[in-house]
Amino acid sequence: MTTTATTRHMPAFRAKMEKEGLPPMVIDAFCDYYRQIAEGATGLICDQDLRALGTDDLADAGRLDDYAEGGRQALMHTVVIKLNGGLGTSMGLTAAKSLIPVRGGRSFLEIILEQTRRRGVALALMNSFSTHSDTLAALDRCAPEPLPLMFQQHKFPKILQQDLEPAAWPQQPELEWNPPGHGDIYAALYASKTLHRLLADGIRYAFVSNSDNLGAVMEPALLGYFVRHGFPFMMEAAERTPSDMKGGHLARRTDGRLVLREIAQCPPAETAAFSDINRYRFFNTNSLWIDLAFLKARIESREPLRLPLIVNPKHLVPRDDESPAVYQLETAMGAAISQFEGATAVKVPRTRFFPVKKCPELLLVRSDCFAVSKDGGVTLNPGLEGDLPQIRLDPRYYGAIDRFEARFKHGVPSLVGCRALTIDGDVAFEKNVTILGRVVITNRGTAQATIDAGAVIDGDLTF
Repeated sequence: MTTTATTRHMPAFRAKMEKEGLPPMVIDAFCDYYRQIAEGATGLICDQDLRALGTDDLADAGRLDDYAEGGRQALMHTVVIKLNGGLGTSMGLTAAKSLIPVRGGRSFLEIILEQTRRRGVALALMNSFSTHSDTLAALDRCAPEPLPLMFQQHKFPKILQQDLEPAAWPQQPELEWNPPGHGDIYAALYASKTLHRLLADGIRYAFVSNSDNLGAVMEPALLGYFVRHGFPFMMEAAERTPSDMKGGHLARRTDGRLVLREIAQCPPAETAAFSDINRYRFFNTNSLWIDLAFLKARIESREPLRLPLIVNPKHLVPRDDESPAVYQLETAMGAAISQFEGATAVKVPRTRFFPVKKCPELLLVRSDCFAVSKDGGVTLNPGLEGDLPQIRLDPRYYGAIDRFEARFKHGVPSLVGCRALTIDGDVAFEKNVTILGRVVITNRGTAQATIDAGAVIDGDLTF
C-alpha cells in the first residue's frame, strides 16, 4: 500500500488497542509492524542473504556433561516458562491444549507441575486471552504448591487485506483480534512486571518451551553451559528430518549473526531451498534459554526490540473462506536470536522434541513408546528401537479429540514394536491390542470395525 494508508488508519488502530487497555510498548510495536506492511514489507527473508550451518557450527548437548554440576547450582536462580496460549483447535477443542489428558489421566499441565516440583525450580505460564480462565480453573482444582506465576500474552488487531483498515466483526468482536505469536513473550514479561518480579526474587535465567512438548525438560548440563559462557540467549536446535521440512530453520546472516527463518518468511520461489534438509540442517525446537537481566537491559535500551515480522494471510473467521481476508501480524520468539549480540544455539537430540499437535502424536505419547521418567515427566521408552513409529489416522474418525477418544476408550494399543501404523476408515480398539512392524488397517465398510481385546497385529488388516 502507501504511507497514505498508514496516516489514514493508524489512529484507528491506536484507539482500538488503547480501548482494550494494551500497554504502550505493545501498541508501538504493532504500529511499527503495521507501517512496514503499509509500505510494502512482506517479512520475507531471501535465500541469498543466508548461509547454511555446518555440523561443527553448534555445540553438541551430548558433550556437555561437565557443565551439569554448575547447572544444578544455578537451578535456584532459574525459572521454567511454558507457553500456554494454545487452544487444541487442530484436535477439535476450544479449550487450552495443556489440559488434555496425556498419560495416566494426567494432563500436560499436571505433568509440567510435577516436573518442576521435583526439580525444585520455579514455574511460570504465559497464557493467552483464550486459555487464561481455563488454566486458572485447572490450577484451582489441583491446588499446586507453590502456585506458578502467570502472565498473559497480548493481542493484535486483524487487518483487512483490501484496504489495510481495522477488521470489524460486531457479531463476534473477539474475532477481530489475533494472538501476536509467541514472540510477544518479551513484551508480555516486561509489561506485566513479571520480569521485574523474577529478577527481584533472584531469578536470573529462564528456560522457555511449549507446554505440549514433553521432551523439553530442565536439563542441568544445558543450564550450566548457558550460565558458564554468559550467553544472553540460547536456542535448542535439532537436526531436520523429512517431517521437519516446513519448520523454521536456523541459518547465519551475512553479518555473521544467527537467524531463524519460518516458512511464512520464505519467498514462494524458494520453498525448495527452504525444504532442503541437507542444506539447512537444523530446525528450531522452540526451546530457549534467556538471561533475564540481559533481556531487561535490552528492552530498556534506546533501540526498541523488534523481531522480524511474519505476515499471515487468513480469513477473519477461521475456517470460513467467505469471511473477509485479513492479515495477522505475528512474531516468533526464536527470532530474537538475531537481535541479541552474543546469542548462540546448541544441537540437542530428538528426544527433547516431541510436541503434540494433532491426535496421531497424542496416540504416540499415550502409548508404551513413552514412559514416566524419574522426575515425573514423560520420556522415550528405553525399549524403543529406532525412531518413533509413523502414525497416520483417518482424519474423518480420529481428527477430533472426542472421536479419537471414542475409538480408544479401552486404552491405546502397544506401539513399542511398531514401525508405522496407518488407519483408513472407522476402526475401534478393545484393550491390550499390540501392533508390530508396519501395519495398515483398512475398513471399507460403513459400519465401525473393532479390533478384539488381546489381538496381536503384525500385518495389514482389511474389513
